[in-house]
Amino acid sequence: METCAPRGRSRSSCSRARSGRTRARASSEGEAVGYLDRTLASGEVVLYRTRLHWTVLFWPFAAAALLGVGAIVSLGAAAVRRGTGDIRPLLILGAACIVAAFVAAIVGQVRRSSTEMVVTNRRVLMKTGIFGRRTVELMLSKVESIGVDQGALGRMAGYGRVVVRGTGGTHELFERIASPLEFRRQVQEQIDKLQSTPRG
Repeated sequence: METCAPRGRSRSSCSRARSGRTRARASSEGEAVGYLDRTLASGEVVLYRTRLHWTVLFWPFAAAALLGVGAIVSLGAAAVRRGTGDIRPLLILGAACIVAAFVAAIVGQVRRSSTEMVVTNRRVLMKTGIFGRRTVELMLSKVESIGVDQGALGRMAGYGRVVVRGTGGTHELFERIASPLEFRRQVQEQIDKLQSTPRG
């Protein structure tokens, strides 16, 4: 796991995290306002946001595809047997497969969309879940370190595990986050700005 502590770190120790800088993705006017946007304080601005990587959709979509095949087979068999026997069980099975396929795809998409990670000019905000919502809020001054763990596939596809550690021993773990190195860089950049701002 690559971990870079914002406090007291040298520029050389975080050179890998700072290489290849890209511009922060700010919220556009046309973007839907999410839950975290509604929690912003006065003067607080979203500078970067990310969410779960698209690979979290693989198994839900694979299940939906298999169920779709099952629906085609069932309805096809019903069409072949039409007029020669009772086809209601096949029709029911086909309809059930179609409904289950839609549910699997929707659940996967909802899971991905319900996870947000936001960097503002004051805080790091994280939210997971819809009905059982869980939120994590850390002031930039309270962020001790951000660890990024990426396997070979994660480095190629652009996802990884993010561990946010705050002062006082707080420890937050998030799996399969898209662009984890950029997320860490954005947090570190805002902490640097905060620490370099003169306190009057």
